[in-house]
Amino acid sequence: MMLRNFLFIGAGGALGSMARYGVSQLMSKFVELPNIFISTFTINVLGSFIIGLIFGLVNRHQISELNWLVLATGFCGGFTTFSTFALENINLMNRGQSLLAFFYTGFSIVVGLLLCRVGIWLAG
Repeated sequence: MMLRNFLFIGAGGALGSMARYGVSQLMSKFVELPNIFISTFTINVLGSFIIGLIFGLVNRHQISELNWLVLATGFCGGFTTFSTFALENINLMNRGQSLLAFFYTGFSIVVGLLLCRVGIWLAG
């Protein structure tokens, strides 16, 4: 059962990664602004919409947990991790933990940027 889940998540992740590349390539043909920012923004907000839709369908028992693994964990995980981040914050707010959600958001952004800068510094 666990091996099957890993394989399904991997397949979804592969499709998500390919979709991310495809969106980036498509955006580069139509957008003249710095493409990396527009593509990343588009992918992140689209991924947030997709994971929200999937979450809603799971909560209404319209799709199975296996489909959650393939579509949310796999596809959205390969497409973007921002979608999971968005869903986690919505779930915190829905549980009345808005302050924690705002802290999580701010801390994630600041630490993410800082560690990205440290990684660049270490590499170079």
